[in-house]
Amino acid sequence: MEARRHSALKDSIRSIPDYPKPGIIFRDITTLLSDPRAFRRAVDSLVHPYAGGRIDQVAGIEARGFILGGAVAHQLSSGFVPIRKKGKLPHKTVSIAYALEYGTDEMEIHVDAIKPGDKVLLVDDLIATGGTACAAVNLLRQIGAEVVAACFVIDLPEIGGAQKLRDLDVPVRTLMEFDGH
Repeated sequence: MEARRHSALKDSIRSIPDYPKPGIIFRDITTLLSDPRAFRRAVDSLVHPYAGGRIDQVAGIEARGFILGGAVAHQLSSGFVPIRKKGKLPHKTVSIAYALEYGTDEMEIHVDAIKPGDKVLLVDDLIATGGTACAAVNLLRQIGAEVVAACFVIDLPEIGGAQKLRDLDVPVRTLMEFDGH
């Protein structure tokens, strides 16, 4: 039953070849989000392992992580914390730089978004290289969070990002895998 459910979810993802550059297949979740049954199924599947447990905050990575993370936080009766690109949050922030394929970027979180010891679930749509997700984990830990797990709809296992999170002692939950980049 679980495999059939995830197969239906996988069918709701649109694949766009050669975007954003030649050789890349972009996995577009907007088609999943616009399908009420698929969206509900994805959120329920992300929530299931943590329902009834203690999750104080769900942290979502800009931007699709906001959509999924907000829904997951609602289902878990947890707070939601946005992790944003530098300069987008209005209050005092803590930031971290992380490597991109060509250069670096920074993300921020409000300094008071997490209380020390809060149990936090990190959510985003896709894990590829793991650079953004690992930076988010380090940022959360920097302000005292206990990162319980990281959840993603899609994993691109050939790229190795999920393993990088596991190497940081963060359990990883994904709903489906796609081959390639």
